[in-house]
Amino acid sequence: MNLLAIPAGALLWLIGSFTLLLLPQWNRLPWWLIAACVALASWRWLAQRGRVRLPGRWLKAGIMLVLVSVYVATVQGRFTVDTAASFFVLSVGLKWLETRSARDFYVLFFILVYLAAVNFLFQQDIMWALLTFCAVGCLLVGVQILNAPDLPGNFRAGWKRLGLLLLKTLPIVVLLFVFFPRMAPLWSVPLVSGQARSGISDTMRPGDISNLVQSSATAFRVTFGGAKPEYRDRYWRGLILDYLDGETWRQLDDEPFQAPGRVAIDGGVGALAENEYDVLMAPTDQRWAFALKNSVVASDNIFHVGEGLFRFGRPADSPVRYRMALGSDQAPEAQILDPAQRYRYLQLPDKGNPRTRDLAEKMAADLKPAELVNDLMQRFREQEYYYTLRPPVMPEDGVDALLFEEKRGFCAHYAGAATFLFRAAGIPARVVLGYQGGDAGAGGEYLIVRQYDAHAWVEVWLDGRGWVRVDPTSAIAPDRIEYGLRDAMEEEGSFLEHDLISFQRYADFAALQWISLQLDRVNYQWQRWIVGYQGQSQMDLMSRLPGGMGMKELGYITAGIVGVALLIAGIASGLALRTGGSQDAFGRVLGAWHRLCEQAGVPVRSGETPKVQAERLALARPAVAESARTFARAVNSHYYSSESDRHNNADVQRLQRLLKAMKRQLRRDGKTGSMGTMK
Repeated sequence: MNLLAIPAGALLWLIGSFTLLLLPQWNRLPWWLIAACVALASWRWLAQRGRVRLPGRWLKAGIMLVLVSVYVATVQGRFTVDTAASFFVLSVGLKWLETRSARDFYVLFFILVYLAAVNFLFQQDIMWALLTFCAVGCLLVGVQILNAPDLPGNFRAGWKRLGLLLLKTLPIVVLLFVFFPRMAPLWSVPLVSGQARSGISDTMRPGDISNLVQSSATAFRVTFGGAKPEYRDRYWRGLILDYLDGETWRQLDDEPFQAPGRVAIDGGVGALAENEYDVLMAPTDQRWAFALKNSVVASDNIFHVGEGLFRFGRPADSPVRYRMALGSDQAPEAQILDPAQRYRYLQLPDKGNPRTRDLAEKMAADLKPAELVNDLMQRFREQEYYYTLRPPVMPEDGVDALLFEEKRGFCAHYAGAATFLFRAAGIPARVVLGYQGGDAGAGGEYLIVRQYDAHAWVEVWLDGRGWVRVDPTSAIAPDRIEYGLRDAMEEEGSFLEHDLISFQRYADFAALQWISLQLDRVNYQWQRWIVGYQGQSQMDLMSRLPGGMGMKELGYITAGIVGVALLIAGIASGLALRTGGSQDAFGRVLGAWHRLCEQAGVPVRSGETPKVQAERLALARPAVAESARTFARAVNSHYYSSESDRHNNADVQRLQRLLKAMKRQLRRDGKTGSMGTMK
């Protein structure tokens, strides 16, 4: 099989598109799969250059079996959308070994278009979207080169044609995007595959959160309808950990199983009320949501599960937007914790940390619960406890080591130790995980809560007051609660010390911070109004239009837009056929020459050569005699040139200049009048 059936330029564009389409999935695909895809595509390119040969049937089968076996061993029985997409990427890589003809090129072309769509399952940020669109553009340029490999300047001309096509179709695309009915799917499959994402976990060990806060990735963004709460009051509750298993805090009751189902990603539409706030949360592959204390649900894609916690119907495997409303801040009237709950929040291991247990018993003997809590916070404030992102490795009986010896730790260390002491003193207590803080976005329009805002604190039960927040960090490092982690870690120099390319690491450079905020604003608006433009958002927008619109009216509008677009396309095609629009550049020049002759009173005769026709025009219009003869010679030269020279744009441009010169000469001659506009 002749590999040159596919032009090298077209194949190179195809490989370039494949490379771009792999980039959005670099952190999801296993390293061996990316390496295999690069090797297989490189093999095909080297074969095109004659450096190697493509494998035969048996070698191809062997390569396929080896790679599929590695894939099966890696997946280990899991089958999700994630693993299926990985297998699809592997199939695309293997396809390079049998891409030999133009037909194979088109097969791979359509497969890569589908791969571009698959990318949007996992990456929906605007930068990744632009990269994917660029990859599709490379595919279309490759198709142009495949069909016209000898055209000069094909790189610039190809992208120019794509740009013109985009301008022609963009109005229709925008109208269809706005008005095409956004109906929810009947069913959907979650993308979760067990692959870890950066975010809060449902367990807490000493040091866990200190590792998480070395990431500047966005956790969620919040827009308030009214005034934003003060920084120190921005406690975003997510999970409660109530069971201590050795050194690990976890939930006593695991999250109940949820069958795969749909989850609306555009919860909460319309203007925000004074007490409401919108949250746009990044994917976590978990069901929990984050909210301020005393919040209530204000959108239908989230629900309350008790204890001031909120959950989605299924894991959040894509960006999701939900709305909350702030309720009353007043403390509840006298409450009583039932015996089962009291037992639950007093649980401790049978052994371990004897010094802390002794301290708790002594404090409980002398102090009431509220006084004991205040006394421990006073101990944290007055003694030399340090808040650090470089905590020491705690030995066995880690709470004892932290409180009496090391006195160096992060929020997870102090929250866990305080909860242990409170329970040992007979005070029901629990660890709460979430985020604390949030920096202003561009223009102060919204808050950005990042992974380094992850935080752990304590809630204790005080009779008559209910659950009360107690945060040891506020006593040990008040700057962390008042201003954020960057200020708290300024002296230690440990803020984002392992993230060298993060904009947030370089807070002293105002220009970098401005760029970071502007990029985040663009991506935030993209997520809210483009990616999040779903059923509820569309209905809300339509209700604002005069008269209001429902699904039925949207269907009529969509049908009308498609009908008008097809009608315009049909009329344009008909006009192009009449004016020679379907011809190549040289054919259009000849058509313009024939029209000029007819308008000059020299009708074109069937079978007449350009030279004879030019002589007849010279006799009828002497003013253009020389230009007409030159034009005829140039046409003959083009006809008898080599195949590659026929695509020379310089010849066509010269003929166009001669035609324009003849038009001017005829106008000056004053005998034929205006010749019209040459096309």
